[in-house]
Parts: sequence; structure tokens; C-alpha cells
Amino acid sequence: MTKELILYTHPQSRGAIVQWMLEEIGQPYSVHVLDYSSTMKAPEYLALNPMGKVPALKHGDVVVTETAAICAYLADAFPQAELAPALEDRGEYYRWLFFAAGCGEPAMFDHAAGWIPETDELQSSLGYGTFEKTFDTLASWLADRSYVAGDRFTAADVYVGSLLRFGMDFNLIPRKPEFEAYVAPFLERPARQQADAKIQALMEEEA
Repeated sequence: MTKELILYTHPQSRGAIVQWMLEEIGQPYSVHVLDYSSTMKAPEYLALNPMGKVPALKHGDVVVTETAAICAYLADAFPQAELAPALEDRGEYYRWLFFAAGCGEPAMFDHAAGWIPETDELQSSLGYGTFEKTFDTLASWLADRSYVAGDRFTAADVYVGSLLRFGMDFNLIPRKPEFEAYVAPFLERPARQQADAKIQALMEEEA
């Protein structure tokens, strides 16, 4: 029997990234929408994710939290979708998937909050160093590349593409030409459009 896939999410959350990933793997899944102030903090959900945050994924008896980890897990759990490179080719894939999660997102939100590591000591102690260095590094890597790792679309593109799309849409990161060229084709992917439509429907239900 196929293990059930359940996404715990909110339509205005990082769960949108996982929903895109779920559409890419092409497997049936159910969505449990949680409210930030109530069900996300309820004992039943805290048993799955003590942080009281979304997204979380339940696959049979397996529970995975943290968006980048969920994307990597789904790519491995459903290899037929071909969303992860062969093991011997995963250097770039792991590097940029976790660069985006470990450097890109913290740099973006620290900068948006007005917290800037101005001293050399702070910059050297932070994984991302500075906001400018982080996104200049990513832009340099993406220049003239269609995919962040290798020569085909992977789970790393789901995460990196989502981060850049969100950051540019909300003016949290520079709208660099390298980022726009990289993200634009992903918006036309059927799985991306299916996820967007389902998320929009969830938002309308919530309203």
C-alpha cells in the first residue's frame, strides 16, 4: 500500500514551496491547513513539529520539517520524478540547496528587518557574511545557467527559485537580471502553475 502524503501548511507560508515540490513529484497528497494562532500551536500539531511552524510533511510514519529538508526528502523518496541528480553528481545540488536555506533566507530576512552585520567580527561569525555578498555570489553562479545544479531541473531549483521569486516579488532582494532570467521559465512549469492555483483556492477558502 502506498504511504499517505500529508502536507501541513498555510497558504501564505513556506508551505507553498513544498506544494510546488509535491506537484512536481506527481503523487497524490492531502493538505491540512493550519491557522497561525490556534491549530499551529495545538498539542496535536506540536507533537509533529514542536516549533509550531509550517510546513511539515508526513509520509506514512515519517515526519519531515524544514522546507529545504522536505524538498530533498521528496526527491529521494520518489526517484522516478528525477528531481535529484545521481549521488556522485550531488555536490552542486547540495551546495546550492543549502546555501539558499542557510545563507540566502537568513540574509534576506535580517536585511528586511533592518539588522545589518556591520563589523568584521559579526560578518565572520555569520554563515552568510553580508546580504550583498550572499546575493552577489548566487547571481554570479546563476549567470548563463538554466539550472542551479547540473543540466536539468531538480529539487534545488524548486527551493532556490522559490526564494528568489519571493524575494523579488516583495522587494526583499535586488531584481538582478541573473535572477529574473533564472526564475522566469519555472513560472511556466505545469507543476508550478498547478501549485499556484491550489494555493490561490486555499487562500479564497480562508478568506
